[in-house]
Amino acid sequence: MSNCTTKNFIFTRLKKRNVIANFDGGAITSDGGALLLREVDRALKLTEQVAKEFKDNRDPAYVKHSILTMVRQRVFGIALGYADLNDHDTLRKDIAIQTSVGQDKDLASSPTLCRFENTADRDLAVAIHKIMIEQFIASHNTVPKELVLDFDATDDLVHGNPIGKYYHGYYKNYCFLPLYVFCGKKLLVSYLRTSDKDAARHAWAILALLVKRLRQAWPDVKIIFRGDSGFCRHEMFEWADKNGVFYITGIAKNPNLTKALQPLMLEAEQEFERTKEKQCKFTEFMYWCKIVETRTTRYW
Repeated sequence: MSNCTTKNFIFTRLKKRNVIANFDGGAITSDGGALLLREVDRALKLTEQVAKEFKDNRDPAYVKHSILTMVRQRVFGIALGYADLNDHDTLRKDIAIQTSVGQDKDLASSPTLCRFENTADRDLAVAIHKIMIEQFIASHNTVPKELVLDFDATDDLVHGNPIGKYYHGYYKNYCFLPLYVFCGKKLLVSYLRTSDKDAARHAWAILALLVKRLRQAWPDVKIIFRGDSGFCRHEMFEWADKNGVFYITGIAKNPNLTKALQPLMLEAEQEFERTKEKQCKFTEFMYWCKIVETRTTRYW
């Protein structure tokens, strides 16, 4: 049995409100993690940087909640698992949430947060991504030798009839198709897109922008682009070859590949029958794909 000697955890105070965590009961919240988020944000100042990028066109005479507190309220709520705005009808009165945001009174209502979110535009999205990438660069104490940029498109199911709702044949549902770029566990890009477009849409441009900024910080770093078959596009490969970027992608199944891999597949099947264990086999071969340029002639 462990012997717990620490009785209190002291957090940064807010005005006249002391913030103490202990195990004595009393007023209890299920969202104590908000206080940890507050301490991390105080060190990184991420919400403060994001808030500065918003354009506040409100009449000061009617303003009750600052841009900064609404950014924190929404970001911390999502981090705690409250993705829906209507969750804030209750959260706005939670003392732990209020303290993490930096207020000692009721926070913004869900309609107020909705109007606030609707002020966001493309320029804001670009500015926030710049903040994320700069934070990623600043998080390295030493110059990295290699960076693996993982590109991935995934489904984000939609409910109701929002603008941009489309049915996706692969996911068999109505969804958006956001593009994410990770380096290890660190998110660099979160790009919302409709699902009626190619999964690799704008991936080439995003890769080029990332490579440019990362090489400004670390000129000699080795950069590897990695993605599934949805990103197997010859334009991206040609650009990568010209700019010294390595790449690893999947490739869609087709009869020629199946034929070339048949001996290895047979070997794996035989090994599985013998050992009853999953098999992982590797091989290499040259693969050439003819690029056919199609043109449409229009007659008027």
